[in-house]
Amino acid sequence: MTSPSVGRAAQSSVYRAGALGTRPWVPVAPVRLERAARRAMSRRAWAYVAGSAGTEATAAANRAAFDRWHLVPRVLRDVATRDLSTEVLGRHRDTPLVLAPMGAMGLVRGDADVAVARAAAAAGVPYVASTQASAPMEETARAVDGAEWWFQLYWSKDDELVTSLVRRAEAAGASALVVTLDTHVLGWRARDLDLGHLPFARGEGIAQYTSDPVFVDLVRRRAAAAVASGPRPRPTPAALATLASIARRHPGRSFAERLRSPLPRAAVETFLDVFSRSDLTWDHLAWLRERTRLPIVLKGIQHADDAERALDAGVDGVVVSNHGGRQVDGAVGALDALPAVVARVDGRVPVLFDSGVRGGADVAKALALGADLVGLGRPWAYGLAVGGSEGVDEVLRNVLAELDLTMALVGVRTVRDLRDDDVLVPATGR
Repeated sequence: MTSPSVGRAAQSSVYRAGALGTRPWVPVAPVRLERAARRAMSRRAWAYVAGSAGTEATAAANRAAFDRWHLVPRVLRDVATRDLSTEVLGRHRDTPLVLAPMGAMGLVRGDADVAVARAAAAAGVPYVASTQASAPMEETARAVDGAEWWFQLYWSKDDELVTSLVRRAEAAGASALVVTLDTHVLGWRARDLDLGHLPFARGEGIAQYTSDPVFVDLVRRRAAAAVASGPRPRPTPAALATLASIARRHPGRSFAERLRSPLPRAAVETFLDVFSRSDLTWDHLAWLRERTRLPIVLKGIQHADDAERALDAGVDGVVVSNHGGRQVDGAVGALDALPAVVARVDGRVPVLFDSGVRGGADVAKALALGADLVGLGRPWAYGLAVGGSEGVDEVLRNVLAELDLTMALVGVRTVRDLRDDDVLVPATGR
């Protein structure tokens, strides 16, 4: 994306509208965007999206890590045009952004994954569809209408299911496979625990599974066994409400039929049994490579030695990420982990980054520290809550506008130029 005015055009449209009495309907300031999203979400949705592990120290560390680096503006450089484009995984890209995967977004909005995919495609930003999406990946593929999208894989305990999900992603047109490594068990998420709420236990965020033939076969066998074991105890009112939630989200002809069927409940129980596995090792990556032609990118790398092991395993890229602080309380800030991983990888594969990014200046810092692409997470979810697909589009426009203006003001014309030594310095001094 080469333009003299991406940022200025966004500013101008806001200020011109403001002169006529209209303010942005999706807040620009990250704090105001977060507040607006909280008002738009249910308590359960807000806890799930905004919450992090334990005392949420890691989420705070993610933000603090950005404060430990300062951009150094340079003047009297010709930056009349800027180029936000880059090339990663063999593809030219108009921007250095990806939309990081977020699961159970049906909590935020009913059409979540389709709405987000459309906005991402319109902005030329790859959407990483989650295994825990609220819509099947085939719907995501149709929504992007030929634009690039990736599939994020949570590695199930059932190898046939993993194979099926990967093959579906290939058939639907995904251009990369992002294997998330840091969630083989769920972190201790206090906000969700206080509400006693796990979306998957209510049938939310398991649409990739209930649309999968291997998973459906597992569910049918489980349901048959449950029927054979005889009637269950009379459910409580809370259990009936949960059953209704499960039935609403399960595929089928009518809600009444789904409510009576043993399949929706069996689907949730099966998912909870097979969601992930904790006995994976580096040796398993060879098994996955044999089952896909897609580039394999490992997400959740936070140590340079693990990056080295990933290279030894022949992966095509790594993502420095701590899951937005949602898994381990008191862990290293993701941006703090980035420089060592970049140094160890030394350009042999792309290094992607997410966790803690809130605006375009954050993107610039991550790029300056060596990230090839930067993932945006919670901000797009907040935009979705406030305004659906158009809300996501506004958030993306604002982040890219700030990135463009930040590049101009620090005196660089291209994304690659951000890596110059004089663009970013530690906060303690030069």
